[in-house]
Amino acid sequence: MIPPAAPVIGEAEIEAAVRVLRSGNVVQGPEVAAFEAEFSQWVDGRHCVAVNSGTSALQLSLMALGIGPPDEVIVPAFSFAATANVVRLVGATPVFADIDPLTYCLSPDAVAAAITPRTVAIVPVHLYGHPAAMHELRTIAAGHGLAVVEDACQAHGATLHGRPVGAFGVASCFSFYPTKNMHALEGGMICTPDPDLARTLRLLRNQGMEQRYANEIVGANLRMTDVEAAVGRVQLGRLGEGNARRQANAKTLDALISRVATPYVADGAGHVYHQYTVRIDGDREAARAHLAARRVGSAVYYPTPIHRLRPFAGPRRWDLPETERAAAEVLSLPVHPSLTESELARISEAVNEL
Repeated sequence: MIPPAAPVIGEAEIEAAVRVLRSGNVVQGPEVAAFEAEFSQWVDGRHCVAVNSGTSALQLSLMALGIGPPDEVIVPAFSFAATANVVRLVGATPVFADIDPLTYCLSPDAVAAAITPRTVAIVPVHLYGHPAAMHELRTIAAGHGLAVVEDACQAHGATLHGRPVGAFGVASCFSFYPTKNMHALEGGMICTPDPDLARTLRLLRNQGMEQRYANEIVGANLRMTDVEAAVGRVQLGRLGEGNARRQANAKTLDALISRVATPYVADGAGHVYHQYTVRIDGDREAARAHLAARRVGSAVYYPTPIHRLRPFAGPRRWDLPETERAAAEVLSLPVHPSLTESELARISEAVNEL
């Protein structure tokens, strides 16, 4: 079976982890500081704050911005639940806006229509590794005095008109979960151009203190370990190569697949193909079974829009037709860097038999 995702853990990652374990300096030490400095070069030199997950990165960003009740935050419903979970966790209300049917990212028109007097922020998701329409969304945000917090958890190294994602919002958040374009076993990163916000984020991740026992604010324990940072540094060194391989694999699939529409790439967008997502106009489960019978793995991200999940279901009715249609039709195929030419041919042949 060709897996839909394949985490890379090689000898270099193992050696890095062992080196840190032998050092005895294992929590938020020199490896974390070095990882933050090196990651900063991928986001136009922004201040970077490492934490224990992408979800924590999003939650702390909202907390540092002072977002809470009765604020509203505009998010897509076509995303992983964490995008909306963090809004609830800080006591604010997620307001769901529809997506662009081609990019699967927030529709600027839908965002503009969703703004109310209680709206304080927009959280665009660079879904599947394709950049959201950041220029339009930033213009909307500036016109209404809203913060923009990028959910870049699936888009390490993606660009928009030459500018890296993660360098558009007042804060941007990355995940280092094992199946991402790069990982750190687990972890997250917050990037911001604001040094004061960065300091607040560092306090929040470490019990509200910068110096031991000198607590300044109420904080939490959301630190990254040095083992994770050491693995992340190895992975970061391979990110450009890995993304190039993903893009080459996507180009090959684009050329070979003829039975379904291949992923759209907007003008000026540097798609990094965290997922290679097509649409199935028909019985998607039958299509998945067909692919599995030919030893081609697939996955559905995301079958249930967030607004229909139990924690978010309520009396309010959301008009999100493109979100609903995408959730019913999308299917992600293998595109990861470990694929061989013969595997890419097998994937395309299986898809063309649909």
